[in-house]
Amino acid sequence: MTKFLRYCLISILLGGFMLLASQTKQAKESKAEDHFAKLDALRVHYQNYGKGKDALVFIHGWTCDLTFWKANVPAFIGQAHVLAIDLPGHGGSDKPQISYSMDLFARAIDAVLQDAQVERATLVGHSMGTPVIRQFYRKYPAKTSALVIVDGALKPFGDKAAMEKVFEPLHGPNYKQFAEVMVGSMTAPMKDKTAAAAVKTTMLSAPQHVMVGAMDAMLDPDIWKDDKINVPTLALMAANPSWNADYEKAVRTLVPGVDFQVWPGVSHFLMLDEPQKFNDTVAAFLKKQKLIK
Repeated sequence: MTKFLRYCLISILLGGFMLLASQTKQAKESKAEDHFAKLDALRVHYQNYGKGKDALVFIHGWTCDLTFWKANVPAFIGQAHVLAIDLPGHGGSDKPQISYSMDLFARAIDAVLQDAQVERATLVGHSMGTPVIRQFYRKYPAKTSALVIVDGALKPFGDKAAMEKVFEPLHGPNYKQFAEVMVGSMTAPMKDKTAAAAVKTTMLSAPQHVMVGAMDAMLDPDIWKDDKINVPTLALMAANPSWNADYEKAVRTLVPGVDFQVWPGVSHFLMLDEPQKFNDTVAAFLKKQKLIK
């Protein structure tokens, strides 16, 4: 065998070995690792993909869980250390009869970051997840790299007394009928009716004390203070009369330099309606901030 042929054979073998090692690493990173972080007496469930001191963290909304990111998490595996969290009271996390405050949710995220050995996070928050990640930023600014708001509010929709009256039926024995109307109005515009049915089933399976506690947390005036957000922020909103010019102006005042986008033709669950567009938009934002590869 000539030196040239031996060189070619060795190169092919080395290339194959490197490809196999790369594929093995990718397969390992793409497999969800289920973990539980400890917060006081609570267990907080999360899924881990990869490793690293910086992470991309997905936070679901009211009565949802981490499966709502199933069309999005895979797009970022290998580009970042990815975490998807079940907030206390939701998904696989403990659901005790306690106060489900924004402060508790923020502390739960921090408990997960500590458990996953993460020092700084880019937080993606859908719906209620928006005030959750905002509260995290308030408490742990040094641990916050950037925020991605997904059809969630930074301003209240009305005064506390009026909103409490609207959601009072959640406290009663017929709470599930009221919740079904609420959730139905959110899922009806979804493009994929199978996905809409799954979303509805998950949301309506939440215990009443969690529905009430998390909703009450969103009505707390203290979480709607006008303190500014001074980290890179992307806001992806589904076209809705609530997200009007006045609201956008208020957001731009609160979040200097925010990338504020309103998408037509999508539901409240826009990350499930348009997963490719969502993933590409978030990836472009994160690459611009040098937060993913």
